[in-house]
Amino acid sequence: MSSQADKRALLGQLRIDRDEPPPQRVPTRRTLLIGGGVALAAAIAAGAWFFLSVGASVPVRTALAQPMAAGGANASVLDATGYVTARREATVSAQITGTVAAVLIEEGDHVKEGQVIGRLEDTAQRAALAQAQAQLSSAQALLAQDEAQLAQSERDLVRAQDLVKRNLVSQQAEEQAATQVDIQKAQLQAQHKQVELASAAVRSAQVQLDYCTVRAPFTGVVIAKAAQVGEIISPLSAGGGFTRTGIGTIVDMDSLEIEVDVNEAYINRVQPGQGVESVLNAYPDWRIPSHVIAIIPTADRSKATVKVRIGLDQKDPRIVPDMGVRVSFLEDKKSAPATAPVPRGVLVPTAAVRRDGEQDVVFVVKDRRAQRRAVTLGGTSGQLRQVLAGVSPGESVIVEAPADLRDGARVTEGKS
Repeated sequence: MSSQADKRALLGQLRIDRDEPPPQRVPTRRTLLIGGGVALAAAIAAGAWFFLSVGASVPVRTALAQPMAAGGANASVLDATGYVTARREATVSAQITGTVAAVLIEEGDHVKEGQVIGRLEDTAQRAALAQAQAQLSSAQALLAQDEAQLAQSERDLVRAQDLVKRNLVSQQAEEQAATQVDIQKAQLQAQHKQVELASAAVRSAQVQLDYCTVRAPFTGVVIAKAAQVGEIISPLSAGGGFTRTGIGTIVDMDSLEIEVDVNEAYINRVQPGQGVESVLNAYPDWRIPSHVIAIIPTADRSKATVKVRIGLDQKDPRIVPDMGVRVSFLEDKKSAPATAPVPRGVLVPTAAVRRDGEQDVVFVVKDRRAQRRAVTLGGTSGQLRQVLAGVSPGESVIVEAPADLRDGARVTEGKS
């Protein structure tokens, strides 16, 4: 029994008490060194991040905010995009199908109305004209013969009447002579009609011959040469890969205008005769004074737009068809009061304004740091935007600010 009690006592000493707290460990010198190194590395990383994100200088392009002129800039009430179009443009063709014998134009040539720009093979037409002229000559000869016969019949009638009066011939001879005169008159009248018919045939053959000469319908510039010598052209699309529909395309440069599609929700801001400022994509610094010609009274159901025609107040050789253009519809000066107040705000490049959530913001350079400002926008004038509040005249605004630019970041200015 005593041996069993001793065993239980020994087992009780070996049992682990889970509720007893663990013994406190004393930190060693190695543990302290490792912990200090980790803290130091974290501090260095934080410092580097702060230097790169706040202390590093970001190169930016800037522009000065311009004060509004005392007379006020023509603010835009609506901006739109469109294309230069020509009201007079024609692909010139002959009115008959034929083989091209000569092409007298090249792209870029200036032509005048009625100028010959091409010719077709005209052998058949010339032969037809010669035949018609021969038939006219024959009809005219027969007409002369009938006139001579009528004159002779009239003289015979006079002699017969004289013989009847003297009772030398019977009344029948006079009647026969009169009948002959009537017959000759009818034949002469019929021959006159034959001459007219032959003359008409000559004119028709001449028209067919003239169709072989292609002329410019109006004064303009050749923008496309569509046919070569030896090809067949036809006024109709006559199937086959070797049939052309014209000699070339001519544009009347004086008829150039701009067509834009305006969202139907904003068409109430556009009026006929309204001033417009047009900027070609090819020449972004050239502002062309323009005006609204007409609003086409129909809407495009698929795009929900209305087409507007805009006339160019300046003609220039640099303006060519199908060029892209941006237009700004300007406020009507007539509706402004005579004593209009000086406009508020400044003008900044449109590229300096960005949308951030529900706010329009501009970054201004202050003490070599980017300062984010919420702004209130006004109208548009070309590539400039009116800022009513948030920016003062003479301040440097950042143009096309980097997407990750933060408020307070250090920047290096470069003028745009």
